[in-house]
Amino acid sequence: MIERGIVESISGTTIWRWLDEDAIRPWRYRSWIFPRDPRFAEKAGVVLDLYQRIFQGEPLGPDEYVLCADEKTSIQARARIHPTVAAGAGRPTLVEHEYERRGALAYLAALDVHEPRVIGRCEQQSGITPFDRLVGHVMREQPYASARRVFLIVDNGSSHRGRNSVERLQRRWPNVRLIHLPVHASWLNQIESYFSILQRKLLQPNDFPDLASLERAILDFERYYIEIAEPFQWRFTRAQLNRLLARIAAEQTMPAHPAPCQLAA
Repeated sequence: MIERGIVESISGTTIWRWLDEDAIRPWRYRSWIFPRDPRFAEKAGVVLDLYQRIFQGEPLGPDEYVLCADEKTSIQARARIHPTVAAGAGRPTLVEHEYERRGALAYLAALDVHEPRVIGRCEQQSGITPFDRLVGHVMREQPYASARRVFLIVDNGSSHRGRNSVERLQRRWPNVRLIHLPVHASWLNQIESYFSILQRKLLQPNDFPDLASLERAILDFERYYIEIAEPFQWRFTRAQLNRLLARIAAEQTMPAHPAPCQLAA
């Protein structure tokens, strides 16, 4: 008589489903960056206060504005080798997999976090001079040209990094206050939310015959966005940041996990 187990056979799909429903799934992982800046809470707190129209404990006046700025670099124009086929009944849009590269450009933009306003421009590349052109573009427009103060929130990219960038911009535009996020904190920059919308709504799939049409599409999208958008409902505050950093610090003091066991082949 042949002895049998509980079942004669188990499919690979069933095993995968059992493992996927388990509470611990060590084959999955998520990358993250630990905040190493000793002044992380202080620098990020300034930005989060500005999102609530507060600076150094005082409310901002009606003639003071908060903008976030950055560059979205290396946006390619990809000309598909077969024309895209529009969606039909029960069928998605068909986009040819192969394409020809027709160049790339950088899109520099500033987002007013309290008004549905985006000011952007396309450049051949990013850098100090293109970024300064963006700031000049912003500061020539009202209400920023006559504002008491314009707080410009940026990350630590090379075109607007460090004390030199603060002094350079303030010499040219005395009412500009450049505010740097901590290193590795671009997730606190609201312009990244706008760039994400641009990527999902316009640049995917990427199907542009040349740089001129790509630039025209980006700037047309910007104008359309201004017409329909509302300010982001930003709910992450300085208090929530402090709680998050405290939790991370507590987790760092936990004992290390034992080395995972290896399954026999």
